Amino acid sequence: MDSVAIIGAPGYAGVELTRLVLAHPHLELSVVTSASQAGRAVGEVYPALAAYTDLAYEDPDVSSVAERVTVVFLAVPHTAAMSIAPDLLEAGILVIDASADFRLSDAETYESWYEVSHSAKHLLPEAVYGLPEMNRASLTGARLVACPGCYPTASILAALPALESGATAGRHVVVDAKSGVSGAGRTPTPGTHFPTVNESVQPYKVATHRHTPEIEQMLSRAAGREMRVTFSPHLVPMTRGLLSTVYLELDRGFSAEELVALYRERYADEPFVTVHDAGTMPSTAEVKGSNRAHIGLAVDAHTGTLIAACAIDNLVKGTSGQAIQCANIVLGHEETAGLSTPMPVV
Repeated sequence: MDSVAIIGAPGYAGVELTRLVLAHPHLELSVVTSASQAGRAVGEVYPALAAYTDLAYEDPDVSSVAERVTVVFLAVPHTAAMSIAPDLLEAGILVIDASADFRLSDAETYESWYEVSHSAKHLLPEAVYGLPEMNRASLTGARLVACPGCYPTASILAALPALESGATAGRHVVVDAKSGVSGAGRTPTPGTHFPTVNESVQPYKVATHRHTPEIEQMLSRAAGREMRVTFSPHLVPMTRGLLSTVYLELDRGFSAEELVALYRERYADEPFVTVHDAGTMPSTAEVKGSNRAHIGLAVDAHTGTLIAACAIDNLVKGTSGQAIQCANIVLGHEETAGLSTPMPVV
């Protein structure tokens, strides 16, 4: 068994990690930390977990954590991870980071979009982008894994086969995406307060969202050319789930059936990706609570546009489940370990 710590455990990403690690056949949850909840039992803060663990949250003391575990999941805000990861890595700990601090390979790009100085630039070259469907080989032997954001995960999976195969033309991609409110985190804000979001759909941070350079970085790698992304995220009145609809200019007159065949060939060996029949689009309900990504494709023959939609659960495949998937690969476990239980269908 690999002993695990979750730093930042009471947040939505952290508690989802807690749930998944507790049920994992090869991981043992040994430490959960929280500066704000230190001393309180996990089951007190989240009664649903009371029957599964008697752990209590501790102050996040890195040296103490490093003495007791071999794997640390960082479920902390950006800037916090870059201050914690170096000491953990020096102690020989595998670090799986769910924050944004190591996703972008260029420090200047990070500093421009996040408006903070990056204090661990020296680690960026070795940080492995943790999207297994795109980067599995690089995860083997990794010390530091940078898990993708939820919007980039769905957007990249929707576009990846088309870009890799050369089925698309041009350098511009339009991403229209919608997320449940849990994507904003556990701490309430005026913009995520129930009366604000209920019975309403609202675009936010249009053309300024910090996931934009991450999507551009990975779509450019997939295409082998510099891509530019117009990204419009929306907040929808549901707890969890994310749907990203990506618009790509086709290189020639592909049919939807041809593209479905292309996508199914690309994802044939991917345990968590399903490509629907042509014209059948995915819904967030069908992936809720799972680590799955469901993709639907349609072709607008009039404009020569591929419309690719990908549905994921933002807290699982979009964050914590993907972190577990990456850890499984790095540690040599079955990739699906702890992640393959079917979810309720209603």
